[in-house]
Amino acid sequence: MPPPSPTRLQGLPPAAGAQTRLLLLGSFPSRASLQAQQYYAHPRNQFWPLLAALFELDLMRLDYAARLQAVMARGLGIWDVYAACEREGSLDAAITQAQPNDLPGLVARLPRLQAIAHNGGESARMMRSTASLAPFCHRLPSTSPANASWSFARKLEAWRLVFARHGLIAGEGSEGVDENNISRVMTRIESCVGEVSNGQEGAD
Repeated sequence: MPPPSPTRLQGLPPAAGAQTRLLLLGSFPSRASLQAQQYYAHPRNQFWPLLAALFELDLMRLDYAARLQAVMARGLGIWDVYAACEREGSLDAAITQAQPNDLPGLVARLPRLQAIAHNGGESARMMRSTASLAPFCHRLPSTSPANASWSFARKLEAWRLVFARHGLIAGEGSEGVDENNISRVMTRIESCVGEVSNGQEGAD
């Protein structure tokens, strides 16, 4: 008897609005995220701790709705590149039959959007499509626990530069950011992010 087919999974709606300046795109929610109906619900994913450090907010004490409200008020939007897929487990390598989200449709409703940032290698596979949707498009190291080759500090450095570049961090608008430093760090990201861009990301 053939093995059962993977269940068709549906993703989460976007968390973005008129204040969104940076749209952060993951790949597809993990099982934990789908069960909770919350972005990055896996307890070992570093997404929320990174945002807490970047915004200097105690996000981990807030409930999910309050977390979303806090980061969206600071110009961040959250969504995924895939609207639906088939997958066993939570690893990106197991994603099949993926259906892209309507990113152009969302972007058209974000009047202040400056940039799109991809959280990890699987999401960044869509960069050829998303690069035309905003003035800037960035590839960031994954916050997934599967991305163990990047320490929290290294991820924070890379994420901080992008958030500062687009003015999401208080007191650090684009005029105060060293563009050469951004270029240097982004080059390191491109050379290192391949360590986990082979589909072994996931568990968000």
